[in-house]
Amino acid sequence: MKRFHVHVRVKNLEESIAFYNALFNTAPTIQKSDYAKWMLEDPRINYAISTGHEETGIEHLGLQVDTEQDLHEVYKNMEQAKGTVREEGECTCCYSKSQKSWITDPQGVDWEAFYTHGSATVYGEGINARPAPEVMEQWSGNDGKDAQKEMKTETLIETTCDGSCKY
Repeated sequence: MKRFHVHVRVKNLEESIAFYNALFNTAPTIQKSDYAKWMLEDPRINYAISTGHEETGIEHLGLQVDTEQDLHEVYKNMEQAKGTVREEGECTCCYSKSQKSWITDPQGVDWEAFYTHGSATVYGEGINARPAPEVMEQWSGNDGKDAQKEMKTETLIETTCDGSCKY
């Protein structure tokens, strides 16, 4: 079975939680200092919000599945959509352990397909890592473009510095 997923970037988590608690008529299933998620059955949706992004609004959409077999079926559909599929594989994201891949629709909206098989004590690891909430005010986001730009800069510094660089 599949569950529609929406992840929205928000400026004020408390204000947004109050809004969605009223809209969905229930408290979040998971609530952290930088993240909240409602796992609703009617409609069947995984609705998540998080802070720490430069922009607000839709972060991405997705399909959450209940089994690895369902995930492989969605992966086949992604291949038929003829977009570039980006395999993330096993990962920690949004306080969960998951297996996932990504595709971008013709309008530029990112879609993820994922199977969650556990919880985590951190927001993310690897490309999904971000600083602890107490330093979020200085954080500029972990959106793919920024992360890749920072990785390229770090690589450039590492390959061009003879050890006397101050960075």
